[in-house]
Amino acid sequence: MRLLLVEDEAEMASALSAALLKYDMVIDHAPNLAFAEEAIPNRVHAAFLLDRNLPDGDGIDLIPLIRQQVPGAPIIVLTARGSLVDRITGLDQGADDYLPKPFAVEELLARLRAVMRRPAQIAVNVGRVGNLTYDFANRHVSIQDNPVDLPRRELLVLETLVQRTGRTVLRTSLEEAVYGFDDEIQSNALDAHVSRLRRKLADAGATVEIHTIRGVGYLMKQAR
Repeated sequence: MRLLLVEDEAEMASALSAALLKYDMVIDHAPNLAFAEEAIPNRVHAAFLLDRNLPDGDGIDLIPLIRQQVPGAPIIVLTARGSLVDRITGLDQGADDYLPKPFAVEELLARLRAVMRRPAQIAVNVGRVGNLTYDFANRHVSIQDNPVDLPRRELLVLETLVQRTGRTVLRTSLEEAVYGFDDEIQSNALDAHVSRLRRKLADAGATVEIHTIRGVGYLMKQAR
């Protein structure tokens, strides 16, 4: 899952990004409204974390743009402004959740899972291809009910392919799902992730195939 964190405090953003990275999430950091307004139309983020006290305005002012550009994407407000009036304002402006600072990362993760389970946020909570099952809310992979552990980038590749089963996924779309703004992408890095993912799925007995569409991208479908 790739998130956009809109937060002006560099230390807070760095700590939160590092914490979420451990949970297989790619975090892009926007330090102000202007940066976020440029990032949102890229439509590469599955969820948004918004601070309110930004140097150029209030983070909740981004909500209409997010709703227009990325319909259904979860929005959680993370802010020191935690009064009852502030919480009501944030929710009334369209946020899915409002979490006052300070907070535990575990609580943020739980709230993300909760909003991702809502029908308005994701049409299908569980994707199935052959005997492979992918739980989008909990980011859990299993094959014939046996769990499969994957490193973060391979998990993100699989998540994107499962979401678009039977359709060609462009290389650029996969790279956008797997890498953040600040990541350096080696020319063959994506191919290496896909190759390792294929091998691990085959070793686990998955009845799925990941086809290379030369010069275009990849396609996942059930094996015949």
